[in-house]
This record gives sequence, C-alpha cells and structure tokens, in this order.
Amino acid sequence: MAIPESANKTSILLESGTNELEIIEFTVADEIFGINVAKVREIMVAQDVKPMPNSHHVVEGVFKPRDEIITVISLAKYLGLPECEDSGRDIFVVTHFNKLNFAFHVHTVVGIDRISWTAIKKPDKAVYGGQDGAATGIAEYQGRLITILDFEKIVADISPESSIQVESIDELGERHTMEKTILIAEDSMLLSKMIIECLHKAGYKNTVKTDNGQEAWDYLLEARESGDPIREHVACIVSDIEMPLMDGHRLTKLVKEDPVLKSIPLILFSSLISEEMRIKGKQLGANEQISKPEIGKLVSIIDELTGNNH
Repeated sequence: MAIPESANKTSILLESGTNELEIIEFTVADEIFGINVAKVREIMVAQDVKPMPNSHHVVEGVFKPRDEIITVISLAKYLGLPECEDSGRDIFVVTHFNKLNFAFHVHTVVGIDRISWTAIKKPDKAVYGGQDGAATGIAEYQGRLITILDFEKIVADISPESSIQVESIDELGERHTMEKTILIAEDSMLLSKMIIECLHKAGYKNTVKTDNGQEAWDYLLEARESGDPIREHVACIVSDIEMPLMDGHRLTKLVKEDPVLKSIPLILFSSLISEEMRIKGKQLGANEQISKPEIGKLVSIIDELTGNNH
C-alpha cells in the first residue's frame, strides 16, 4: 500500500518547525521499532526475491515491484533477531533516502504515530550494539517504547560506498587550516564522526559536535549571552533534520528568528532532502540544503558561506 495522505512525507515536515514527526511502527520478532514516514515510499506484502551471489549476509536479494530493481534487507538478520515463523504475512517497507531505494523486510506493521521529537531519547549504549549500534532513539508513545532505528547506518554497514566518502575531500585540491568554528548537530554517531573527520581534513579544525538540535541551541544561547560577536563563536551551523529532542527544522526556525543568531549561515545536511523538503527548509530560512552523502559539496558550501577562498 502507498502511504496515506495524512502521513505523506509532506504533511508533517512541511509544517512550520513544529518539532514533530510521524513514524511508522512495525515489529521484528515481536519487538517494536519505528521509521520516520519521510523515509518511507511504500508498504507492501513481502514478495519473492532473487538471491544475489556474494552479497552481504543480511541482503535477501532483489525484486522488481514495477520498473525498478530494489535490494531487500532482512532487519531480523541485521539485528540478530529470530525470523518470523509465519513468513507469509511479512511486510516490505520500501524506503527512499540518500537518493537510494531499499526494501526492509519486517514482520508486521502496527500503524502510524505522530509524536514530538522531545519524546525521543538517545538510547542507552547497551542497546543494539553500543556506540556503533543501530538504534538512534527510543520513543515513548502511549505507554510503550519504540526503538527508532538508524537506517542510514544500516545501509552504510551493508554498502559503505553509499555513505560519506572521506576521500572526496582530496578532490577539492590544496587546503589550508581555518580558525573558524563549525557547529555540527548530528545524532548518528557514525555520521557525526565521519563529518568531523572530513571537516578536519578540509582544514576546519575547530568543530563543536552536538548530538541534537537542543544541544546545538543550548550552545548557541550560551555563545549569544557571552556578548562577543556571535561569528567569533560559530561561523557556520551544519545540522541534520532527524534528531531526538529537537529536529533540524525546529533549530533552523529558532536560529533564523533570533536577532543575533540569524546572521550565522545554516546548512541542512540530511538524507531527507527532496524538493518538498527544500521548500520547507527555505521557508524556515536555511541558507543551503544538501543531501547526504555529498560531503565534498558540503565543504565547498561552507567555504562559500564563511568567505574562505582557496
């Protein structure tokens, strides 16, 4: 089935920085998980797949729902959970993010929930693999806990070439060290580490890492209260959109409505960037919006917005 209009990817994230999202709640081996509706293209009954030789062990194979071939990933295998005994009722959650399509094999789809990012907490390090784990947040909804999975990390683990490539910085040519501070808001430990590594390689040695929009906002408020010229504290903000406590759209709205902070260039760097998202980000005042994993392009735009000429 297609995603209902009430949960269409434009319905939530095109509202004005409400700090809310809609998640599709599903199960794998009777455990409850969630995925942002903005990442989901379609939900369908599980299909027969064609196995692919020498593929990753969690890749079941490929199928062709219409005129395109889509890779199927077994979430049960990836998470180390048992397969469903009655697989005839299993579901494919077909996703689109980072400009790629994947189908995730799950057991049941429970429904669609609308929740606030403030209700999503960072998981304990013991959940699904610790620091390198697959859980990006734990949501409490109507008395039950829903594990929000880091689908970007899952895909990066299976297909590293589809993620951020540090080597792409070399294509920018000779670089020099900049003293300007870049503030990063990114909840994925894997991606924040890679972004910082790329920025350091590109000469931006002064980076401040925050795990979500709320932490970034707190840092900005502290910098504002110092009374110093704000750009001495933060020359540019790079923010994800999907983050616990406060998302990137809410952070953008708060920054661009503040008389002091609004002068700081803000870049939305997210797997969710699409034409609909660009409209939303522009309405909220984002200076630029870039789809992951285009890290070389991100550095070039930071150069432009901070006045660095190479």
